[in-house]
Amino acid sequence: MKNRGIKRQLIGTVVSDKMDKTAVVQVERLVKHPMYKKYIRRRNKFAAHDKDNSCNIGDKVLITESRPISKLKRWRVTDVIEKAV
Repeated sequence: MKNRGIKRQLIGTVVSDKMDKTAVVQVERLVKHPMYKKYIRRRNKFAAHDKDNSCNIGDKVLITESRPISKLKRWRVTDVIEKAV
């Protein structure tokens, strides 16, 4: 059975804020290569719901998993951790 009470949270950087009430957030993680034992950067982009349009490009944000909001949006911007300079 799935963990229904636990929602995933990720920290990433806003790479696009051109859509209304939506921010595209890029999340980076390090994965160890199985053979060479070297760390590789892996990036994913998530469309996150930003109800106040408070995010700008370069902001560091916390996103939380949620129910589907639209075709691509399954995340919400929970908090702006660091504003872009």
